[in-house]
Amino acid sequence: MTESANARSDTPSVHPVDEILPLHKMSTLALQHVLVMYAGAIAVPLIIGGALKLPKADIAFLISADLFCCGLVTILQSVGIGKVGIRLPMMMGVTFTAIAPIITAGSNPELGLRAVFGAVIVAGLFTLLVAGQVGKMVRWFPPVVTGTVVLVIGVSLMRVGINWAAGGNPTIPGPAGPVPNPNYGVPLHLAISGVVLLTILFIIATCKGFLSNVAVLLGILAGFFIALSLGQVSFAGLANASWVQLITPFHFGLPTFDLMTSVTLCVVMIVIMVEGVGQFLALSEVVERPLQKDDIARGLRADGVGAIVGGVFNTFTYTSYAQNIGLVQVTGVRSRWVCAAAGVLLIVLGCLPKLAFLAASIPQYALGGAALVMFGMVAATGIRILGHVDFVNNKKNAYIVAISLALGMIPLVADRFFAQLPELLARFCQNGILLGTLTAVLLNLVFNARQSASPSSHVVGKVA
Repeated sequence: MTESANARSDTPSVHPVDEILPLHKMSTLALQHVLVMYAGAIAVPLIIGGALKLPKADIAFLISADLFCCGLVTILQSVGIGKVGIRLPMMMGVTFTAIAPIITAGSNPELGLRAVFGAVIVAGLFTLLVAGQVGKMVRWFPPVVTGTVVLVIGVSLMRVGINWAAGGNPTIPGPAGPVPNPNYGVPLHLAISGVVLLTILFIIATCKGFLSNVAVLLGILAGFFIALSLGQVSFAGLANASWVQLITPFHFGLPTFDLMTSVTLCVVMIVIMVEGVGQFLALSEVVERPLQKDDIARGLRADGVGAIVGGVFNTFTYTSYAQNIGLVQVTGVRSRWVCAAAGVLLIVLGCLPKLAFLAASIPQYALGGAALVMFGMVAATGIRILGHVDFVNNKKNAYIVAISLALGMIPLVADRFFAQLPELLARFCQNGILLGTLTAVLLNLVFNARQSASPSSHVVGKVA
């Protein structure tokens, strides 16, 4: 702890960010932070595990590992070690932005989760290397590029959410190849997904503050209990799960390294860093502590270390959660030690396998209604970022968005479009995020070379 953090909380020289609150108050506020970000934190491993058709035990382990790493990275970001960590009340969680490339790589029999974790580690190392130079990189990712990339990611994820709402993938493996999934589109599944969606919308429309922040979690719970009452939930494996289990590194084996997957996640990390700068500035204003010269670099390095930690401990890339910044503003409590305490709670939750098994027992169609909201919000964030783009005086920006979005959608709607190209080129083109990002960057350089030559204001929204 710093000297100021050890000082009495009523000492005028202690900034509210460094204030240590009484234990009972800090514990309550820390729990609130955990509840606000919990749905997003467990949704990513649930979505990825379900999309990759992993056994329930593996999905439960992914959830536990994710919560464990959320806690570690939150403590690192809030408390700070050396030149890593912004030392503000920042909650860290796994990012939705990387889901699409992770599912693409993980579902490839030649790659799998080991290649995913290898790419996550590479992306973390890349972030550490470029964190100090992010100011120079921002000019290549103005809002017209960043907004387009986030929009492509959000729309790409829609297919996963829609299939989940219908009960899984439309086809399942058969003796002679894929066959129609008999559980796909069952009216009961569609109805429960609809209830989840309507519950979330009702809470958002009628509630404010904390209840609004946990609308997704409450919607998922509503769908879960309906499915449970109808006998649609299986708790197989719950009785055999340990009460307490430490998270071990390389649970799925030593990571492997695939060039295309690694490059894709590095591109995703650039987008996350560009957005992260906006988040750091916003939080700085909320807590009334101006950022110093190296603060942004230290915050971005925490993102990089978080990805490395994630790859080692069998989870994914990490970023700051916007909803928790909103919670800081709503409560007025600016102490970073509250978030550090929340990190400790997350570590404890990550070591409780039975809790993870309960989460892994949620049917896919119950998650589907929530996935439509969450992935739709990713796409909406891209649109919000594009709202800062001048389409009236610079009509070329519309072409950047249109062409980049169109090319980024090709792998989604025509998965064999590039099948006859040379293998390496086909793999690149078949990655919609890489294709859309490269197109947006190149078209922006061609159409807006003068603006790209000098740094400009970048107003961005955040994807959790």
